[in-house]
Amino acid sequence: MRAENARPGTTAWRIDQAHLASETELAGYTDTVSVLPGDSFGLHLSSALGPVTVRAYRLGHYAGAGAREVWASDPVAATKRPSPTTDALHTVRCSWPESLRVPTTGWPEGSYLLRLQAGGRARYVPMVVRSRATAGRLVLVSAVATHQAYNQWGGHSLYKGPDQSFATRAAAVSFERPYDRNGAPLVLAYEQGVVLVAESLDLDLAYVTSWDLHHEPDLLAGARGVVSPGHDEYWTLPMRRHVEAARDAGVNLGFLGANAVYWRARFSGDGRLLTCYKSATADPQQGSAETTAQWRQSPHPDPENSLTGMLYEAFPAEADLVVHDADFFLLAGTGAARGDTYAGLVATEIDRAYPVAGTPTNLQVVAHSPVPQAGKPDTHSDLTYYSAPGGAGVLSVGTLAWTAGLRGAHARPRIDGRAATFARTVTTNLFRAMADGPMGRAHPARGNLAAIGASPSTRTGTGGPVASA
Repeated sequence: MRAENARPGTTAWRIDQAHLASETELAGYTDTVSVLPGDSFGLHLSSALGPVTVRAYRLGHYAGAGAREVWASDPVAATKRPSPTTDALHTVRCSWPESLRVPTTGWPEGSYLLRLQAGGRARYVPMVVRSRATAGRLVLVSAVATHQAYNQWGGHSLYKGPDQSFATRAAAVSFERPYDRNGAPLVLAYEQGVVLVAESLDLDLAYVTSWDLHHEPDLLAGARGVVSPGHDEYWTLPMRRHVEAARDAGVNLGFLGANAVYWRARFSGDGRLLTCYKSATADPQQGSAETTAQWRQSPHPDPENSLTGMLYEAFPAEADLVVHDADFFLLAGTGAARGDTYAGLVATEIDRAYPVAGTPTNLQVVAHSPVPQAGKPDTHSDLTYYSAPGGAGVLSVGTLAWTAGLRGAHARPRIDGRAATFARTVTTNLFRAMADGPMGRAHPARGNLAAIGASPSTRTGTGGPVASA
């Protein structure tokens, strides 16, 4: 990616708050979450501000500018579209006609933001130009399933309805609608920093989405590593099995957030609908291996710790990261010593290492950070590593604030320059080590979980108990 990032970048992709269009003024969605280079995709627009100009920006490093413009449209006629429909499952769908067919001829693989502009105001629409094959490459995942789960556009997400209550949440969410807030909130919060660091290095990168991981069983064949972004909470059964098979074949994994692989979800056959009842009794597929409850719950408990190394622990959280094992190979160049703290790198949601079934026996705790909780016993956020029998190494940072650190100082409150430099250095070391081949062969994990005296009880967390298999 060095040649690509040597091309001129621009900061014109950014939208400041003063020029951000509201959800009813301007919005758009695509007819697919990813395309192969050279394919086209449909863009569906609604505008109360008149004609829309679309510019496509590829996220990258670009000498710190963060993106490069690769394409721009002529002004596109657009009108304000009717309100979306909502069905019995509270699924919001738009039926807007296609406004524009967007060609991707000459677009490099990567993560893109389409910047819609009309009447001096703007919004984003995300898109991935995906890789046809990943052999020999470091794979960056865009967690589109989680993006859609949190999407409140039109009134309903998998979390709440228009009245802000869990009772009126959707049981299924559609990709046939725009995203809320600025149009790409989770891409910018949890994926932009990953792309920024990865593209600053001279590595062979590949780009895919969680739908691609679900849909293509052999997509990860021969990959060097797979990077899960800052918030990658919703996983289907095929997604998990395909990633586990890759790990078992020696493909490294990096989980750069927390709360990954927490909810079991289902994609429709065309990938345009994501279902998650969040209840084994409410889901009509009761008893099925695809019943949409937590991965740690019945009817088929398969807790996330057997893949990520840890269990989701708690929300909300706010603390400093505390180094436990300063000799860990990915801390090279940080100058970190045991007990050193890094401000603000533990925040929002956290994971914790548990001595329970499924936790790798050689789990190595690299950071062990105390986290105070209101009204509950204090807990910890851990940063861990394990090596799998097939040679893969698996790192999990255990905090949603990590990718904010990758974006730089003050990307979140309390993250200072020292903490941001620490996160970037560790992540740079990680990406280079993943790209070199199976990390577990070169750097086998040194299990130390017993040394921190962790309890098997999940009572300190908000993630819930682990059901017996």
